[in-house]
Amino acid sequence: MNHIPVSASPNKCSTCVLGQFCLPVGLSSDDIQKVDSLVTERVRLKKGEPLYRQGDALTAIYGIRFGTLKTEYALPDGREQITGFHLPGEMLGLDGIGENTYQSNAIALEDSEACVVRFNDFEQLARQLPSLQNQFHKILSRELTQDQRHLLSLGTLRAEERLASFLLNLSDRLSARGYSPHEFHLRMSREEIGSYLGIQLETVSRLFSRFTESGLIQIKQRHIKLVDTDGLLELAGKSRAIHCTHVQ
Repeated sequence: MNHIPVSASPNKCSTCVLGQFCLPVGLSSDDIQKVDSLVTERVRLKKGEPLYRQGDALTAIYGIRFGTLKTEYALPDGREQITGFHLPGEMLGLDGIGENTYQSNAIALEDSEACVVRFNDFEQLARQLPSLQNQFHKILSRELTQDQRHLLSLGTLRAEERLASFLLNLSDRLSARGYSPHEFHLRMSREEIGSYLGIQLETVSRLFSRFTESGLIQIKQRHIKLVDTDGLLELAGKSRAIHCTHVQ
């Protein structure tokens, strides 16, 4: 992990294009300037490097600046359950607040960079800025809601519905960040997708083949093209209007 001071960098929270997803949402320009003081360094990660490990003491929360990370929970028997895939603008480390220790591993799926927000400094500033505290509560609520939806999908949706919903959600999240919603590179392996969706690797591969044969997608290794978005929506049991309201 490479630590990068940002004191001389022009890239601050107040000028970051990802501010619409992160802490500055809803803050006045004066308050955003104060938030700038929270980020004094960034960390750069190589693919496969951990941002933090399960059980580490909570020292900071992180905002992804670029790249993709996964979070995973290590079970006592050595197995690992993936709990999320995280894109630029999203916050990591929030699961450590309750127990003051991180409850998962956060691992880079590609070369990535994250802004470091020291949690003690954040708490002090949040007491002074109700708008910042309110935005942080919204982020926590959004994370909780997303986790609840994911648990609901694991308990109620068939495997093909889960995969279709996953692809649509990833498409919308990438689109919101300025990337193509129809064609993108999967940074996670099929095994990792299966772990997140509660599906065996063989089932994931079989479903990708079925989606391809049905004309829903085109896929070559990890590069995927969504050919029939309406068909995926129908398979996932969602209308376009309802689906768009669930984008994170």
